[in-house]
Amino acid sequence: MKKLLLVRFFCFLLFSGSLLADETDIQIGVLSHRGEAATRATWSPTADYLTHAIKGYRFEIVPLNFAQVDSAVASGAVDFVLVNPGIYVNLEVRYRVSRIATLNNQGSGVPYNVFGGVIFTRADREDIKRLSDLVGKRLMAVDKTSLGGFQMAWRELRHQGIKPYKDLAEVRFAGIHDRVVQAVLAGEVDVGTVRTDILERMAADGLIQLDQFRIIHPQQHDHFLYVHSSSLYPEWPFSKVRHTSNELAQRVALALLNMPLGHRASQTGHYTGWTFPLNYQPVHDLFKELHLAPYDSMGKFTIWDAVRQYWHWLLIGLLFLLFMVVMTLWVLRLNRALKVAQSRLQYRHELILDSVSDGIYGVDLEGNSTFLNRAMERITGWSAEDLIGKNQHQILHHTHSDGSHFPGESCPVYQTYKDNQPRFIADDTFWKKDGTSFSVEYSSTPLKDEQGKTVGSVVVFRDISLRKGVEAELRQHQQELAHVARLSTMGEMVSGIAHEINQPLTAIATNAQALIRCVESGQTELEHFVDVMERMEGQATHAGEVIRELRSFVRKEPPKLSSIDLPQVVREATLLFSTEIRQAGIKLELRLGTVALINAQRIQIEQVILNLARNAIEAMSDESLETKRLLIRVRMRNSQQVELSVRDSGPGLSHLIEGQLFDPFVTTKEKGMGLGLSISQSIVEHHGGTLSVVSHLEGATFVVVLPVAELEKGEKE
Repeated sequence: MKKLLLVRFFCFLLFSGSLLADETDIQIGVLSHRGEAATRATWSPTADYLTHAIKGYRFEIVPLNFAQVDSAVASGAVDFVLVNPGIYVNLEVRYRVSRIATLNNQGSGVPYNVFGGVIFTRADREDIKRLSDLVGKRLMAVDKTSLGGFQMAWRELRHQGIKPYKDLAEVRFAGIHDRVVQAVLAGEVDVGTVRTDILERMAADGLIQLDQFRIIHPQQHDHFLYVHSSSLYPEWPFSKVRHTSNELAQRVALALLNMPLGHRASQTGHYTGWTFPLNYQPVHDLFKELHLAPYDSMGKFTIWDAVRQYWHWLLIGLLFLLFMVVMTLWVLRLNRALKVAQSRLQYRHELILDSVSDGIYGVDLEGNSTFLNRAMERITGWSAEDLIGKNQHQILHHTHSDGSHFPGESCPVYQTYKDNQPRFIADDTFWKKDGTSFSVEYSSTPLKDEQGKTVGSVVVFRDISLRKGVEAELRQHQQELAHVARLSTMGEMVSGIAHEINQPLTAIATNAQALIRCVESGQTELEHFVDVMERMEGQATHAGEVIRELRSFVRKEPPKLSSIDLPQVVREATLLFSTEIRQAGIKLELRLGTVALINAQRIQIEQVILNLARNAIEAMSDESLETKRLLIRVRMRNSQQVELSVRDSGPGLSHLIEGQLFDPFVTTKEKGMGLGLSISQSIVEHHGGTLSVVSHLEGATFVVVLPVAELEKGEKE
C-alpha cells in the first residue's frame, strides 16, 4: 500500500513538472514607486490571477525603478508594463507600447480611474500656505519622470509663474513616495509632492497621521475623495510591449476587464478592477507644456535638418522659383500694356467727368481735394490749381448761409469717410472764387480702393439758387392766396362779427346813459357808479379782443416761426366763430390739455383751426339733426407730437368725396370754392405735420398732427 502511494506521488510530480515545463513565462514590469517589496506584495496576486485565467502562461511581477523602465522595454526584458501615465507616454512614442486597459483605483470604497498630485508641508509650517510661499523653499519629489510625484506639481507651479529649478532653494528626488512623506515629516525638506492616495494609504497603515500635514493649493473635483493639489489625469495603464502578440494582449485585456468584483488580487492591489483604456491626451498636453520627453526637442530644428528631411520640397521650391521668374518677366510685360490701357481709361474717365453738368470733386482722408471736373471750375470759378491739394472745407463751405462759422468737424463730407456712410444734403452754401455764395444740394459718397478700404469721398453738387428763388415765389404766392382766403372768410363772417362787436357797444352805450341819468337825478352812490363802469370796462375789453383777433387774422403775417401754446391759440380762435356757434344751436366742447409748445406761424395755425371749425359748423347746418355737437381737443400724441382734432356730429362724408377732399377746388358746399382744406393741408405740411380725416356714422373728425418745438440749449439746461 505504501509503495502504491509512493508511485502515485512520483507520477503526480512528474505530471506537474511536465505541465510547468509547457507554460510560457510572461514578465510584467511594474514601476516600483513605493519600494520593491511593496511592489511585489501589491501586484503578485494580479499576476497569479492572470496565470490562473490564461492557460499555458505563467505571469511574474518584475519591479522596476524609474531608471530601469526604459532599458527593460528597449531590451525586451518584459512583455507587459504597468507604469504611470507619464512614463507610458514616452514608451508609446519611442517603443510603440500600446495600452490595453486602465486601472480603476479604490478610494474609501469608491472606484476611480483618475489621479493627481499632492503638494504638502508640515501642519506647523505657518510660513507655507500658498504656492507662492514655495519660492526659496526646499522641495522633495519622487523622481523627475514621476507624473504624480513631480510633473503634475511642476505644471501647477508653472501656472503660478514659479520655475522649480530656478525659484526654489533646492529640488531633491527620493525615488519612492514613502521616503518623500517621511522627509517632510522629519523636517529634512520644507515641501513634498507625491501622487494622490499615498498619504491616505500610509495613514491607513499607521505610518503617519493626516493632521500632521497641510495640503497646499487644494483642489475640489466631483466624486474624487482624495486630497490633491493639481488637475486630474487618467490612472496607470496596463500596456503591451511591441514584441508581445496581439492574441495574448487580447486575452490579458479580457481577463483584466472580467476580473470579479472583490477578487483577492484587487483587494491586495488596493484597486477595484480595470476599465477600457482611457484617453491620455491630457498627459501629452502636460509634457508639451513642460517641454518634457518626447516633446523636449520641440522648436529645435536646424536648417540642415530641414534640408535632410525636406530636400524634395526644396527642389520643388527651386523649380517653382524658376517658374516665378519666368512669370514675373511675363507679368512685367503685361504691366506695361496695362499702364497704356490705364492711361487711356483715365483719359476716358476725365472725358466723362467733364461732360457732366453737375460739379464733381474728390476729397482724401485729410480733407484735401484730389480731383475735380470742368463743371466744378465753371460753377465756382476755382481752378484745379486753386483746389487740388488744398482743404476743400475752408475754401468752399466754411460758413453757413447766414454767415455763421461752419466747424470742420461737422462737415458732412468729412463725416462720410469717417463713418463710411453716404449722405445727401438738400440745402447748403458754397462760396465762389469772387467771394459770392450760392445755394447747393450735394451728395457725399465714400471712395474706396481695390481692397475695399475707404480712402476719401466723392462730392457731386448742383447749384439750386434758381430753384430756391422759384420756391420762394411759390411760398409768397401761397401766403397771398391764404391771405385772400382769410379775407373771403371774414366776408362770410362779417355779419356775425358785426353782431359780436355791436352787442358790447350797445351795452356800453346803455350803461353810459344810465350813468348820465343817475348824475342828473342827483344820485351820488359811488358803489353803483363803480359797478356800472366795471360792466362797461368788461364789454369794451371783449369788443377790443374781437377787433384785435380780427385784425390779427386778416393781416399779412411775415413768414416767421415762433413757439406758441396751441390750447391758447384754440381759445382765441373760438372768438371768431362763437356767434355762428350760437346761431346754429351747436354745443361747443373744448378739451384742451397741457401740451408742449410747437414752432409755428400763429395766424396760419388760427386759419387752419377756423377753416376746420367753420366746415364742421356748416356740416351741422341741417335743422333735422337732433344733436349738434362740436368737439375740439388738443392732446399729446406722443413725446414728439401734438394732436389737434375737430369732430362734428353731422352726416359724415361719402367714400367718393373722402379720397378727394384735400384736392384744390373740390367741395361739398353749394357755393364753396374748394380751397379751405387744400390751403389748410399745405399750411400743416409746411409746419412739418399732417392733416387727415376720419369719417364716422355720425359726423367726421379732422386730425392735425404737429411736431413739438425743439428746446434751445439754454432751455434744456
